[in-house]
Amino acid sequence: MSRRQLNVTVALATTAASLSLAIAPAHSAPGDPVDPTVWTELAKTLEGTAKYQYAPFAVTDGYGPAFCSTHPTLGGTGFHYINEKLYGSLDPAKPAALLYEDRADEDWMDEVSDASWVEGLDAMDGDVPVAGTPSATESRRLVAAEWIVVDKDQDLATDDDRPSMFGVPFDGPMLGHEPGMPIHYALHAWVWKQNPSGTFARWNPTVTCATP
Repeated sequence: MSRRQLNVTVALATTAASLSLAIAPAHSAPGDPVDPTVWTELAKTLEGTAKYQYAPFAVTDGYGPAFCSTHPTLGGTGFHYINEKLYGSLDPAKPAALLYEDRADEDWMDEVSDASWVEGLDAMDGDVPVAGTPSATESRRLVAAEWIVVDKDQDLATDDDRPSMFGVPFDGPMLGHEPGMPIHYALHAWVWKQNPSGTFARWNPTVTCATP
């Protein structure tokens, strides 16, 4: 890891640590968990995904840009970056998908921490894009994490293998959202953006897919 990459990671990890102290009140919504141990587990998600606020790091670590999902009345889930190697993960720090939303160029990264270090970010060993006018990937803001578990019998009519995390059962089973994606269960955790529908709700009414 280059020195500049390390600076990015440290800055974001520090932000995650501070946010983890206030995650419960920040995400208070009807139906949210009251068990304090759940918020402790979600702090692991913040720490494990902090560096992915800069989306190119997610791509480098195997999260490929995929689809963006919206519901006609309930909102969206955002742009999915998926790491199929993490299908089946029930580790709070290792979700199979990271969910992003677009934001205006002028405020990219500024909701996470002091982004003054981005101005001087340069490409080291060809693995980090040069800063400047951000690309679609660079300007996207991380909003949630998602765990994906493949349905064992690939039958929408059965759910005897439904997993759970944080005391919450996964949604599904559901069809894949793009060609080749199997029938699966999914659980969302809106740890980087408040969801008025609840921390573990599938859809967020404030999220859209404005840019292809």
